[in-house]
Amino acid sequence: MSCSLVRTPSEHSPASNWQLQPNSIRERDDLVKTEKEKMLQGELYDPGDPELCADRVTAQRFMRAYGQTIVEDGDIRRPLLKSHLGSIGERCALRAPFYVDYGYNVFIGDSVFMNYGCVLLDVCAIRIGDRTQLGPGVQIYTADHPRDAASRRAGIEFGKPISIGANVWIGGHAIIMPGITIGNDAIIGAGCVVTRNVAAGSSVVGNPARVIG
Repeated sequence: MSCSLVRTPSEHSPASNWQLQPNSIRERDDLVKTEKEKMLQGELYDPGDPELCADRVTAQRFMRAYGQTIVEDGDIRRPLLKSHLGSIGERCALRAPFYVDYGYNVFIGDSVFMNYGCVLLDVCAIRIGDRTQLGPGVQIYTADHPRDAASRRAGIEFGKPISIGANVWIGGHAIIMPGITIGNDAIIGAGCVVTRNVAAGSSVVGNPARVIG
């Protein structure tokens, strides 16, 4: 924020009365974050904000349109994915249906395969590396909620981004919790609940997921 020196209370006041003040009210207003900006930055935000509600309606229309396609509709699927996801690589196969909160926070690399019924709650960024494979019903949650009851009653929430490396295999119905990073070449067993970061090349199973190799 830029500031200017002003004299208070009058032009005849001593120099000690010079103060830094904002150049304009508008500059102060510009510092107020929107609920969407708070969400994207992992801060507490109100999901009932009208802008976010409108974004979710757009995402639901995308899911409805994509859910009506089949594998031979590549000329329909590809433009839908490019226009609604944050990014989508080449040679990807995303089987319908799949589900997102917003879509624009999902970033997918090349040659990614996603089986039927996957859920990507993308209030913050979800990044999936090249050649990663997701089994049916995999659920990736960036969305989180306050631990104190009063904040939950107020309806505010927050998110933590998730990063999944390249050449990762995630078994069916695994759940990836908020803030998780999974390294390249890792294997996530079917039905896992991943509550901690997974190192590159590791294999994990169970609830909560534990390293077996």
